[in-house]
Amino acid sequence: MHSIEVLERYWNYTSFKPLQEDIINAVIDNEDTFALLPTGGGKSICFQIPALIKDGTCIVVSPLIALMKDQVNALKQKGIKAIALTSGLSYKDLDTLLDNCIYGNYKFLYLSPERLQQPLVQERIQRMKVNLIAVDEAHCISQWGNDFRPAYKNISVLRDIHPHVNCIALTATAKYDIVSDIIKNLDFVSPKIFQGSFNRQNIAYQVIHTDDKLYHLQNLLKKHDGSAIIYVRNRRATTEIHNFLTAKGFSSTFYHGGITNKEKQERLEQWTNNRKKIMVATTAFGMGIDKANVKTVIHFNLPESLESYYQEAGRAGRDGNDAYAYILKQHIDEDRLKNQFLSTLPSIDYIKLVYNKLCNYFQISYGEGKNTQHQFDFKTFCSTYSLNSSITYNVLIALDRNGIITLAQQFNFRTKIQFLIKSDQLFHYLDKNLKLNTLVKVLLRTYGGIFDYETKVNLNLVIKKSDLDEKEVLKQLQILEKDSIISLQIANTDSEVIFLKPREDDVTINPISKTIALQHTLKHQQIQAVIDYINNDKTCKNKQLLSYFGEKIEVNCGNCSVCRANETEKGLVSKDNISEQILDALNKDDLTSRQLLNRIDCTETQLFQSLTELIELKKIGITETNTYKKI
Repeated sequence: MHSIEVLERYWNYTSFKPLQEDIINAVIDNEDTFALLPTGGGKSICFQIPALIKDGTCIVVSPLIALMKDQVNALKQKGIKAIALTSGLSYKDLDTLLDNCIYGNYKFLYLSPERLQQPLVQERIQRMKVNLIAVDEAHCISQWGNDFRPAYKNISVLRDIHPHVNCIALTATAKYDIVSDIIKNLDFVSPKIFQGSFNRQNIAYQVIHTDDKLYHLQNLLKKHDGSAIIYVRNRRATTEIHNFLTAKGFSSTFYHGGITNKEKQERLEQWTNNRKKIMVATTAFGMGIDKANVKTVIHFNLPESLESYYQEAGRAGRDGNDAYAYILKQHIDEDRLKNQFLSTLPSIDYIKLVYNKLCNYFQISYGEGKNTQHQFDFKTFCSTYSLNSSITYNVLIALDRNGIITLAQQFNFRTKIQFLIKSDQLFHYLDKNLKLNTLVKVLLRTYGGIFDYETKVNLNLVIKKSDLDEKEVLKQLQILEKDSIISLQIANTDSEVIFLKPREDDVTINPISKTIALQHTLKHQQIQAVIDYINNDKTCKNKQLLSYFGEKIEVNCGNCSVCRANETEKGLVSKDNISEQILDALNKDDLTSRQLLNRIDCTETQLFQSLTELIELKKIGITETNTYKKI
């Protein structure tokens, strides 16, 4: 079967995107292949189609559990047999899945680089008829790459197990100097290299300097009526901005890592099918989602890197129509960005401290603990040892990324309770079980619909209100369940920790110290690149992005905030004149930027350039109410 026939049969497309067919043909010809396709370029098809044409199983290595699950589900829906070896599998389940893969004619086996290190997995892969090795997010193999994971260095074991099987490495964001590093680490022989352009000519990149983000947010959504994504910093902001937009009459929903899988699917389906126009989300949203007609992507907060910004902004305009990518920026945002991503970087000593506490928390003895699984409540852990939650979370991420532990966040699990008997029967039961009175009354007063449907219950809140300790609350709930008074699903943890190495305290951490220091340096460079990008109002924004990824173009885009400002500014008043007008206006009152813009004949970009200079010269300042005052 030809590749175009496979494309039509399983994907219902009649033509390939740029470079896809050339990449597929190289893979079919058993060439080691490197594919750098920017977001929206259709990377997965480049290994899935050759794997379907060839006899045998394709091994797909990916660091992203959610993306693995999404791709496996999508393949299953097409009638293609696929398995993902995710975290949390028991040895018995892992053994069964690997046997199924060998004897069940499965076409795809997805696994993480950490999972690949297990002897059982390597032994079973050796017995498989492997037709292709696909390395997704291949930039993770380079220590200079975004999201470097040392476990990726061990992928070359697949080349040793199946030396005659070719390999394809795929990434969307590798900078030019990382490509050779990837090829070297994967032991490529005479590789075929395909690199798509990062130039998305239909996207207008805009940076808006403002003191009133919500005002601009409304204006932008009214101006560009169509499907939109608004990226925010945290979960709370998703609900707050969603509620704000809903109150203003916009069709909105929200998405973050803390909602249930069912809620995620429902909201994604509403947005994908245009029943909700706007998705307010954390950056957890978007990976593997290919909605073609997104008109606008708005970053309400500064992105953490230009790599992530390019991917997130690139979810706009995949249908080829004009699209817009906005960053809304306040004066204080640079400090917020540094505080969020740089001030919370843990030192090596702090990493050693947290690792030691983590082992103590689960009572792991020295030399023990390898491959053990533990239910983990992050807040309780931090509270037990009086640890800073932000820095401690980054420690766990660093330990996960560097192959010391696997941290599986399971925010979709919650305690659920429903009363199964009528209220009069319940009170009769309580007359005979007086010690349960307090707990039951707290449940009834706190959760109104608990008689009618399964209700999510916050156990910590119940414990606090009932003034009972956790063990007593759990004991009483189990009594109520045993007596058929309630239905009960308990999950009082938000994560699972799997230890990948035995506990050896400092000896465990020392080998990864140099890597972590390098990752910290890279993070500082990435943050500075974002700050440089938003503040550079001289060079075309599209040129800036392309230059960052090592691609040079001569022509300005004509549509970004810099290009448009340059056109508008021709013939307008001089910078000195604007500064004079600002100082004159502030003689009488403290004013917002919007009030100043209404009084001064200039563009918004010109205004903020002059305001920034006047602040630096200490001629004006910013008040607590976010207005400007003369000093």
